[in-house]
This record gives sequence, C-alpha cells and structure tokens, in this order.
Amino acid sequence: MINTVYRLARARKFEIAFDDIDLFGENAVVRPTHLSICNADMRYYLGTRDAKIMAEKLPMVLIHEGVGKVVFDPSGKFNVGDMVVMIPNIPVEENDVIAENYLRSSKFCGSTTDGFLKEYVSISPKRLILLPKGMNMNVAAFTEIVSVSIHAISRFNKIAHSCREKIGVWGDGNLGYITSLLIKKLFPETKVYIFGTSYDKLSYFTFADGAFPVNEIPKDFYVDHAFECVGGNGSAVAIEQIIATVMPEATISILGVSEYPVPINTRMILEKGLRFFGSSRSGVHDFEKTIEIYEKYPEIIDYLGSIVSSVNTASTIDDIIAAFEKDAQKAFGKTIIKWKE
Repeated sequence: MINTVYRLARARKFEIAFDDIDLFGENAVVRPTHLSICNADMRYYLGTRDAKIMAEKLPMVLIHEGVGKVVFDPSGKFNVGDMVVMIPNIPVEENDVIAENYLRSSKFCGSTTDGFLKEYVSISPKRLILLPKGMNMNVAAFTEIVSVSIHAISRFNKIAHSCREKIGVWGDGNLGYITSLLIKKLFPETKVYIFGTSYDKLSYFTFADGAFPVNEIPKDFYVDHAFECVGGNGSAVAIEQIIATVMPEATISILGVSEYPVPINTRMILEKGLRFFGSSRSGVHDFEKTIEIYEKYPEIIDYLGSIVSSVNTASTIDDIIAAFEKDAQKAFGKTIIKWKE
C-alpha cells in the first residue's frame, strides 16, 4: 500500500514523500484525523535545535501527538472506524526495572523515527488505545502531553512525603496548565499555586488556588513541593526560585526541557535535603490512566478545551505550513491540525 508522508526537509520547508505499508504484517493502519503541534515539533520546524542535530535527523516526519480512525487491524483488537490515540513511544525490549519511555533503545515518533504527519500510520495495535465515545477530538489530539503530566504526577505520588498542603507549579504555558489542572483534580485537598511571567497566561488558571508573577511572590510564601514546567532559557531562574520557595525535604519534579546545561544551587539542595527527579515522555500505562481520568472527570476535557488556540483544516503542504506558522505566532495554547476528509 503506497502512503503519502510529509517530511520536514529543512527549517520551514516540508516535502512530499512516499512509503510502503505492509498489509500482511502485524501492524494496524490508522488514518490520522487530528494532530497537535508540540514545542518539540516547532524547534525542528523553526530550526532552533543545534545545527548538528538538525543535520542528523532531517528529513523527518514530525508530530507525536495525534488521534485517528482505524482502517485495518489484523489483530482484531479494534474495529474499523474506531477512534484511537496513537502512542509515539516504541519500545523494542522489556525491562523489569526501567520504564519503556526511559529505555535508551526505544524509538520515539517525530524524534528518533518518523511521526504521524502522514496520510496513514502503520502502527502496532499495542500502541493504540480506544478513545471514549463522544470525546472532543481536538482535546484528544494532545493526549500525549497530558499523559506526560500524568506520568510525572504518578511518580511524584510514589516519591514525595505526605505533607502536601501546598504544591507550586512553575510555568504558565501548556505543560504548566495541564500539570496544575491534573494535580488539582487528583489531589483535591491540596492547594495549587501557579508561578509565571505573563499576566495574560496566568488568567487562564481559574481552577488554581493562586497565581503569581514570578517577581511578585509574597515574602515568606512557601510550598511543600514543586513542579518545574518552564524549560528553555528560563529553567535556571525557575529552579533557583523553586529551591528558595520550597520547604525542607520537598520533592521537585523537573519537566521542562532545556537545550543547554542548567546550573543548580547544590548548597541549598543539601541544606534543605531536597529531592529532584526528572520525567520525560510516557508509556502505555500512562495513556491508559489518562483515558481513565478523561472518563472519570469529564470536566477536565472542558478545561483542556479552553487551551485549544486554533483548529486548522489541512489537505496540502501549504495548509500544514500555515498551521505551523500560526503556532509560531501564538502566545498560548495548542494548535490542532484537522485532516480534511
């Protein structure tokens, strides 16, 4: 089966290519319907990643956040027409200790192997999860980033001590919004505070118990634990502020991605006895838990729907470029690509 794929050839330049889908293998075939552009996709699209990395990875098919319609499944697990979320992490081995998303041998769509920006996606049925009936597909499209937050929160729940009166989330972007929303829902007795740099973005966090610009944190204010969702050039400042604001023996979850090494105040980490842990990507279990949360707390889907910044119907390369350019200009929210039927 000949398949059309849309590869990023260089910064801001897509090209059409073709691959062959084996209909006699074990993989299912999914027609993507809704895709979501991630910051990682934008770093490739804009060419802001290191030139050596760009040269090594391009040309490549982007997008690792997406849902679609099953058109073929030799395993019989899914019916034709089922709406599923596609899991971009592809493990090639099992490990009793290390999770699939941390195994160095695992592949990841849109990074170490081609992503979902295709006419059809050939994918193992084990990498698909059925979506709830009536699900808002614009929200379902970015289930992957929601599962990343679920993964980090689940790990936090195993590591952090039981004093959780106040949790702080640094970062007023999409990841900060999703993470703080889930913390508030999963730990209803906990007060959640947001720390960011934009008054406009902070106004979206209506569910939080407080939102502070990072240069206006009240004197003597503290939190029991913290999540860093800043990344980039702001990581160092955010982590320094977290160390100063958390109580002794706090647990700090690092989620923000930075291209360069970040200096950390080890003296205060030692004096306060702090625990730091990093989380990246997610696995099948995290996706399954995310779908369970969608079904248990449908109001979460409404909150997530408020950060959909635009929905862009696409059927050509020009449409795809227009969606990426729109994402490059947005201040906040998720840009969705809806494939034209």
